[in-house]
Amino acid sequence: MGLHIVNEANKCLQCKKPLCSSHCPITTSIPQVISLFKEGKIMEAGEILFDNNPLSLVCSIEKFISDFYLDRMEFVKKPRKNVMVAVIGGGPAGMTVAIKMIKEGYDVTIFDEKNTIGGVLQYGIPDFRLPKSLMQRYYDKMEKMGIKIRNNTAVGGALEIKDLFRDGYKAVFVGTGVWRAKTLGIAGESMPNVHFSVDYLANPDGHKLGDSVAIIGMGNAAMDVARTALRRGSRTVKLYARSKRVAANSVEVEAAKYEGAEFIFGKAIEAITYDGPVFKTAIFDEEDNVIDYEKELDYVDADSTIISVSNGPKNKLVLTTDGLRASDKGLLIVDENCMTTVEGVFAAGDVVHGSKTVVDAVAQAKVAVEGMLNYLENL
Repeated sequence: MGLHIVNEANKCLQCKKPLCSSHCPITTSIPQVISLFKEGKIMEAGEILFDNNPLSLVCSIEKFISDFYLDRMEFVKKPRKNVMVAVIGGGPAGMTVAIKMIKEGYDVTIFDEKNTIGGVLQYGIPDFRLPKSLMQRYYDKMEKMGIKIRNNTAVGGALEIKDLFRDGYKAVFVGTGVWRAKTLGIAGESMPNVHFSVDYLANPDGHKLGDSVAIIGMGNAAMDVARTALRRGSRTVKLYARSKRVAANSVEVEAAKYEGAEFIFGKAIEAITYDGPVFKTAIFDEEDNVIDYEKELDYVDADSTIISVSNGPKNKLVLTTDGLRASDKGLLIVDENCMTTVEGVFAAGDVVHGSKTVVDAVAQAKVAVEGMLNYLENL
């Protein structure tokens, strides 16, 4: 055990205002967990973390304890109810619901359209930030819990939600995330040298970016794109933003700068050509607000242009499920129990609230679990 872990634990216990608990979206009892850890009760500490947040292993504060606990845990389930529950989407929200529901005695099947579960953890976060081996450990553990997993199965295609109810599933959870890239609506987005960040991060091996890369956007995903491109051999990686504001958090920005990414402000994307992006150059006032643009366009040479502005949910479930309603942004509409506009169909995570953090998805999924349990117990 590294001495720094013990030192950090000691410092945490001296904190007079443990905001790590009160400000946490999932209200993790960090002081209690650290106290148990200090007493040598690491399995008890891990059990509290896992019960509160099944994905605690990807949360930095809890990582050491959860990593120790995951492979050693004894998963105790309630007696089997012989009632089937379907989970559409194996990302953070879906994984949480599956683990919670199997523990309650329900038979759970995850349907995921990709090769393996994990969602954004597997296909949206670079390996240097979150090793893919972690998701394999979760996969193996969830199978041992009794959770059935159907990969490469997109509900809303050959199978629809109505087919799940036909085949005996009594409740369905939707945690399909936000995997549709937002387009800019400009000329050139179909050029062969243009990519979307959500696609690039899902499979960097499938993209040949070349030496110079232009990234449109400065959010956290754009930072991951920049760092991935640099690590995979691109020599020049530049990020462009219309304003002088950066959407990504400061830690991610500093990491990208340290690894060689360049940040260019005051550039509003106008079009993309075969040779690279075309920008309008912004004119700022004294408060750094954009008040106009220069007349002359700025033609930038780049081997590849990656658009990283936002993602939204795919609409195949809405299109194939009678009565399933979404907002004008495509996000599923749910009530206070996370039930959608279709009885027995629940949803949580990014597909309801838009792109947020993993811990937010877990917190919302726990609300959905309570709603599903109440629903199933009253059938």
